[in-house]
Amino acid sequence: MAKFSGISSVCLFMMFNLNVSAVCGVCANFIVELNFSLLFKQEMELSSIGFRILERLRLLSKTWRPSPVDLQTKPSTKQGRRQIKQEAIMSQPVDAMLQNLFQLVKNEAQYALDFKVEFDKMESRLDLMIAFMIDTENLKNKNEVAKAAIIKLRGMIYDADNVLTDCIVRDEYKKYRSCFHSYLSDPLFLYKTGKKLKDINTRIEQIEKSLGSFQRDPHHTIHTEDSSHARGFMSQDSYPSETVGLEADLKKIKGWILDTQETLLQIAIVGMGGLGKTTIAQKIFHDNEVLSRFDKIIWVTVSRAFREEHVLKRMLERLGKKVSGFDSSQLLGEFQQVLADKTCLIVMDDVWEMNMEWWTTLCSIFPRRDGKSSCIIITTRNENVANDMGIENSRIHKPDFLNYIDSWSLFSKFAFSSNKGICPNPKFEKIGKDITKKCGGLPLAIKTIGALLAPKIESLASWTQTWESFHDLTTEGRNKSVMASLQLSYDELPSHLKQCLLSFSIYPEDFEVRTEQLIHWWVGEGLIQGKGSKSAIEMGYEYLLQLVKRCLVEAMQQRRYDGRIYNCKIHDMVRELISMNAQEEAFCSFDEKGQQRLTEECRWLGFSNAMQGKPLGNKSKIRALILLVSNIVKHDLKNFGSLTSLRVLDISNSNLKEINAEELFKWISSLKRLANLNLAGVRGLESVPSSIRKLLNLQLLVLTKCVDLKSIHPSITTLRRLILLDSRSCPLENLPRGLGGLSNLQELSGFMVMSQSKGNCCQLIELGELKQMRVLRINLSDDTEVSENELNVLAHLENLKVLGIDAGNCKRNTSEILKKMDRLVPPPALQELYLRNYRHSTLPLWVCPSRLTRLQYLSIENGDLINLAPEVEDDNHHIAWNIEGLCLKFLARLDVNWTDLQNDMPVLRYMEVSHCYKLKGFPCSVKSQSVLEKKSGFWRKN
Repeated sequence: MAKFSGISSVCLFMMFNLNVSAVCGVCANFIVELNFSLLFKQEMELSSIGFRILERLRLLSKTWRPSPVDLQTKPSTKQGRRQIKQEAIMSQPVDAMLQNLFQLVKNEAQYALDFKVEFDKMESRLDLMIAFMIDTENLKNKNEVAKAAIIKLRGMIYDADNVLTDCIVRDEYKKYRSCFHSYLSDPLFLYKTGKKLKDINTRIEQIEKSLGSFQRDPHHTIHTEDSSHARGFMSQDSYPSETVGLEADLKKIKGWILDTQETLLQIAIVGMGGLGKTTIAQKIFHDNEVLSRFDKIIWVTVSRAFREEHVLKRMLERLGKKVSGFDSSQLLGEFQQVLADKTCLIVMDDVWEMNMEWWTTLCSIFPRRDGKSSCIIITTRNENVANDMGIENSRIHKPDFLNYIDSWSLFSKFAFSSNKGICPNPKFEKIGKDITKKCGGLPLAIKTIGALLAPKIESLASWTQTWESFHDLTTEGRNKSVMASLQLSYDELPSHLKQCLLSFSIYPEDFEVRTEQLIHWWVGEGLIQGKGSKSAIEMGYEYLLQLVKRCLVEAMQQRRYDGRIYNCKIHDMVRELISMNAQEEAFCSFDEKGQQRLTEECRWLGFSNAMQGKPLGNKSKIRALILLVSNIVKHDLKNFGSLTSLRVLDISNSNLKEINAEELFKWISSLKRLANLNLAGVRGLESVPSSIRKLLNLQLLVLTKCVDLKSIHPSITTLRRLILLDSRSCPLENLPRGLGGLSNLQELSGFMVMSQSKGNCCQLIELGELKQMRVLRINLSDDTEVSENELNVLAHLENLKVLGIDAGNCKRNTSEILKKMDRLVPPPALQELYLRNYRHSTLPLWVCPSRLTRLQYLSIENGDLINLAPEVEDDNHHIAWNIEGLCLKFLARLDVNWTDLQNDMPVLRYMEVSHCYKLKGFPCSVKSQSVLEKKSGFWRKN
């Protein structure tokens, strides 16, 4: 009874004050009957129950008299009179109390009875409020009242989302409560949720009043990226990647490096933000002539939050060393040992300050040998930093601003990228040149404003409007032009891209983010949705590419074939902008050094080393928690507490120090609204326990590279909302039987094909039920068997676009297993195929152009293939591939002629090859004179 708020508290109050066991019984019966009434939403029955309770309690109040049991001893006449008097005093307000009780019963029960009405009201009002939120024009230049109301509105939307998620979880529990006890009682849930809905609708009314005239016309059309403008960002081939105007800078610095006789050359590149310091350093770092001078190369970003241990760890990690737990002196010793008799090039990017004692010690480590020199290059905005580090003035390079010609050339490459960098209209040229002058020769400003204008190439009015806005923002010099171009580009982002960009703010300066991690966050929190035939994850890659095309995100590693981004980061000036916006929008908060700090309003949290050991306090609003530390210790879990709104938990690459899986999952399983759980690379995780079943809202579960993981509990098959399960590179023997019931599953990686004789394992036959599957990566082993009824399984997966087959675990009977694979029927819509460790001289019979008519990309790595001969149906008809991208790696026996390959793949536009020694006439160099060279290359059709 203690669980009931409001109604039952009155019952308990009466039991305590009246001290009558009969009243306890009435109130207990009332609660039971109320449960039943609420369950069936019968208002008349509820009223009837209330009246019956009222009458029974009135009767008790009139007939109750003390008994010897109640009084224990017979009272004296005086005591008896006093007792009777007290009874009379108590009985007088009983009628009023009972009337209040009944009114409270009606009022409280009404929340449950009005659940459907309030739910529909909230849903309809939310549509209008969300439409207002994403109308970017309404969010600009508003007064403080409107800004505060908008922040409250977002908070209210989050609260509504919590209610909707709770409804989803409740329905899942109702469906599968035969498997385990439901913690949600229907009547109690309806009552509590109905009360929350009433509160949300009341708050919506208040916000609507406070917004007043700021609300838009309901018939106003909201700008989205579905217009033709969006298409201007999606062509990877048109994206300009080359630099402009840096030739003199590169020549000068290369000359210093190649001509030096110093044992340790120290160089500084100094200049304001957006001038191209990092770009120059990157060009030097990747220059073949420069690289040939050094045994080791290291790139490390220092950033504003400088910590010596962190920088040294990053350097040693770049050299392939594992140094977890080392202190500063141990790190220096290890670094000295690694560099013994080696020359090294180190680039320290974005240095804001330096510990001179540490710097002097670091420089003394480098070996001193005649004729051999190492080199350290730093980039910094502050020339005093370079002077304090002892770098000679003659070795401090200050890049010039781009001249007018180079500025216009760079602008054209971005603004007119769809027309190969050529301006199609003199009117656009005039506006473009005016904008270029305003950029003041700063490459970052020029690129950003050019990328902003690129999709507007058909609208002179849009160019004019952008020029006017840019002119108004750039009245305070060159540095202002960079921030102005960034702000304009940010302002013109549609709402969904703004939130995606703001999510970068929780990562430290110059932090390189894994794309998969980022997109899974966006999907888990609901920042992006699927659209048409494209899943939410596929849309996430498109959104990220749009941000790259707008020069707001830097792609650090991409697939050359189609530009898919693997790793990315943001410029420190972009981070400065989005940190300010993220704080204004109440997503997170930052200190004066740009590091995230904990506040009660925080929605996203990047948990850093500085936060370890500190309690999070009341952080029930946090929706995304990303751990940026390498170790999780016991007190961290205690400090995290109850994060009731959490949707995204990412503890990837952590070490479960002092914590076992049971403790970890006991806390994780309390996060009922969790949608994305990333445990990739977690060390010490040996099993996923049965408590995983409690996460019925879970949609993404990532277990990649959990090197200690031996088992996953079968209860994972109850997670019916799961869309992604990734267990690649784990020592799992199999996945549990029953995965075929996860009808929403879109990506499955690390699936081991097993014999049907192993009854507790998921079989290939089950996958035929997964009609939503887009990506499937399967592994073959010595225990792999493919039965007759499994040969057509893949053909049932009509939405499957990506298929990966890895036979790396096949040690015996390889030929028998591969013969079975020959008989598979492929999925009809397959677009990408990956074959790894395929120890057979010919491709599977189904890998042919007549059966894979939609195949666009083929990747074959590490195998014994001799040729790629396509299918020939008769002497007169040659069937050609529709493949556009081809990747061939570590195929030492492959004997293919370039002319023959072009005939077989006439639409091929990209190719990458590595360690394929028998290829003939290929346009990219794949042979090598030295074992030290990479033996690889790539080709792209002009």
